[in-house]
Amino acid sequence: MNKKHQVHNLIILDESGSMGSISKTIIQGFNEIVQTVKGIEKEYPEQEHFISLVTFNGLGHKTLHFADPVSKLEMIDDSRYQPAASTPLYDAIGFSCTKLKSVLGNSTDYNVLVTILTDGEENASTEYNGPAVKRMIEELKNHNWTFTYIGTDHDVEKSAMSISINNTIMFSKDEESMYSMFRKEKTARSNFSQNIREKNVTRDNFYKEGEKP
Repeated sequence: MNKKHQVHNLIILDESGSMGSISKTIIQGFNEIVQTVKGIEKEYPEQEHFISLVTFNGLGHKTLHFADPVSKLEMIDDSRYQPAASTPLYDAIGFSCTKLKSVLGNSTDYNVLVTILTDGEENASTEYNGPAVKRMIEELKNHNWTFTYIGTDHDVEKSAMSISINNTIMFSKDEESMYSMFRKEKTARSNFSQNIREKNVTRDNFYKEGEKP
């Protein structure tokens, strides 16, 4: 039996206090992403999908899943996602990417899709700064890692570009905008697996590929 191509879905989710007003929609959206990835794995049987979910705030970061087979994942609820405190975004990115890089080791037959979802700019990191995170992302982008940044309530494109991320979605904190954001995310995730199959993955057109003009 041929070894399957690994696809790691790393989600870095803001759990700071300002996310409280949209926590129910965020929980629902993550659970829909899990269902989407389960469907993608069935559609692309040559791929084996894993999900890592790390949430973060000023109290620290929580690893709710790490490199877990998507087939075994269960839904999260408000007992596991409880927004509070500040936004140490750089520390969360540094911790999550370093840990997944260690898990991958010397393997080369993989793709990583990193999704950062936040409603605010960095304001509390102590271990990583912007330039260090930018260097890390630029290095990983050369090794089959794709980075995306989904945000609201701040200059999303500026914040993403400052750490070398070109794939962005901006949304407003209302149901219609958030549902639209998750629909776009779902479509892009499916296109990503199609591009893996066709060996045509590009780093910086994640949300544009497959769109109708």
